[in-house]
Amino acid sequence: MIKNLGIGTGRRKTSVARVYIRDGSGKIIINDKDIAVYFPQGEHAQMVRQPLMVTSSENKFDVLINVYGGGSNGQAGACRHGLARALCQVDHTNYSSLRANGYLTRDPRMVERKKYGLAGARRRFQFSKR
Repeated sequence: MIKNLGIGTGRRKTSVARVYIRDGSGKIIINDKDIAVYFPQGEHAQMVRQPLMVTSSENKFDVLINVYGGGSNGQAGACRHGLARALCQVDHTNYSSLRANGYLTRDPRMVERKKYGLAGARRRFQFSKR
């Protein structure tokens, strides 16, 4: 039986990621795909790995992530947030370094809702003088 060492939930925009940390060799699996396949853009894969690099545990754990909602940027941010939370569960001494880098803070920025009588959240319809 595989034992999860730490579990973390990460959120960003409308994305939610459930992160499970297990003993292993440093593999990261997102939605049953390798990280390089799921995030072909290098910057998103790098973003997910940041908490592991800060805590210098890249090759200590295998990470399993289930993520849904939003786009690739939001999903990468949610994965990073969840991974940071899970690493705190594994070893509480990681807390200060993860907090200092801002990986434990949930980014509150969301898309503003569309208002009635307007073209978007704030944009008005074009004014016609005649």
